[in-house]
This record gives sequence, C-alpha cells and structure tokens, in this order.
Amino acid sequence: MKVSIVIPTINEEKTIGGVIEKLRSIDNLEIIIVDTNSTDKTREIARAGGAIVIEEPRRGYGLAYKRGFDGASGEILVGIDGDGTYPAEAIKPLVELLITNEVDFISGDRMTLRTPHNYTMLHFVGNSVLNFAIRTMFGYRIIDSQSGLWVFRSGIYKKMRHLSDGMSFSQDIKIEATRLGKFIEIPIKYGVRATKPKLRTWEDGFSNLFYVFVKRVRISPLHQK
Repeated sequence: MKVSIVIPTINEEKTIGGVIEKLRSIDNLEIIIVDTNSTDKTREIARAGGAIVIEEPRRGYGLAYKRGFDGASGEILVGIDGDGTYPAEAIKPLVELLITNEVDFISGDRMTLRTPHNYTMLHFVGNSVLNFAIRTMFGYRIIDSQSGLWVFRSGIYKKMRHLSDGMSFSQDIKIEATRLGKFIEIPIKYGVRATKPKLRTWEDGFSNLFYVFVKRVRISPLHQK
C-alpha cells in the first residue's frame, strides 16, 4: 500500500530534514509538507529531501492537515509534527501493525511512557481533563486525545465529518476514528522539543475543552458505530 505522510510546518529548518530522513525506510512513500509562512529554510530543506511542499498561508493546525490529507494519494495516511518530538522511526512498524491487524486508526500514546523532561505535569493534567471530557461526552476511553502522531486508512478519513481547522483537530480525528472503526493506541517515547512550541497551553487547552462539547452537539444525530 502507498503511504502518504503529511507534516505541517512553521519554521522547522532545524528538525525537518532529520524527520524526513528517518521516514525514508518506508516503501512506496509520499511525504507532503504543508507549510504556513515559514521565514527560514524549511521549504527548501523539505524539497531537497524529496518532499512535496504545499504552501498554505492560512494558519490553523487542522486546516494544514486537511489540506495535506485531501491532496494525498496513499491508501494509508500518516500525521506527524515536523519538530522532531515524535519518533518518526516508529511510523514503519505502526504501518505494518495497521495492515497486519486490520486496524483502521492507530494513535501514538505519549502518556504511558512520559517523563517530567518531555511532558510537563501541566500538559499531563490538561490532557487528562480533555480525555475525561471525551469519555463523559462520548463514552470513548482515549489515553492521549491530544497526540499528534497518527497512522490510519484513507477510507476511514473520507467518512469523517466536522473536523476542526484548529488545534482541536487532533481530538476530533480520534473521536471520529473511534466512532467509525477500529481505533487503538500504542505507547511511544515523546522527545524533547528543540524549537519554540506553537501550542498556547492555556488558550488552546480551554479552546479544545469547549470544542469537545461542540463536537458532541454536531455529531449527536450520527452517534452510532
């Protein structure tokens, strides 16, 4: 199966080359960089590494992913950050696991193997609150609803509805995957960030909590597996 990996970027020149290099062991691979107004050499490094670069001037985490996934040609889709915090070398075995076990969606779980160095207590508590809200609203137990590493089948993505343009895209795509197919989480080792984070902890946290309720209202008539 062809694998399409989508990576949203904003000024990731220090890390994007290494991320792309670690993905090269995957057969039949397409790498799509969706770049939003980088002022460094992110786009040049990505093209030199063989990636397709799509320029998306509108800012939005979900917006960038939707732009990339909509243009992808693979039967298997992958989402991963370009800052090097997620283990790109884990993608190949996760793709194999997806195919072998006939799973629809695999999400990386940072919570199980977390340390104080790579995942702060503030982020742990915030993530736990969002996980609890999702379990209360939908009845789905998700260990790491905010993880940004996903491997999934393009067929299930095409069935998803009401995916956010913002940071809540990450929880939306997992809620949809759990509702529509076979969803599992695999523990991964989250890395230490080498670049300035794009996440606004308090603002994005409260926004994501609000959008759990919004999501519940939107899919209420469709709440069937």
